[in-house]
Amino acid sequence: MEGTVNEFAHGHGMRRCRYRGQDKAHLQHVLTAIAVNIERLSGLPPTGEAPPPRRPTAFQNFLDQHNIHRTKSCRSSGG
Repeated sequence: MEGTVNEFAHGHGMRRCRYRGQDKAHLQHVLTAIAVNIERLSGLPPTGEAPPPRRPTAFQNFLDQHNIHRTKSCRSSGG
């Protein structure tokens, strides 16, 4: 949540409103939120493709190097 607020405040200039009046300011916030959602959705892979597997963490690499069994919950899809 804090990252989203930070993105709006710093990345999209939402600290200052462009218009006077609560109705116009609200419209600006709504339209900016729609634009941010579209921007975020455009970065997602198409629905037919699986997202690329995440790289193993340093802890997972340590466990693998020492042949220590990992539970399924800490397994990455790539390792």
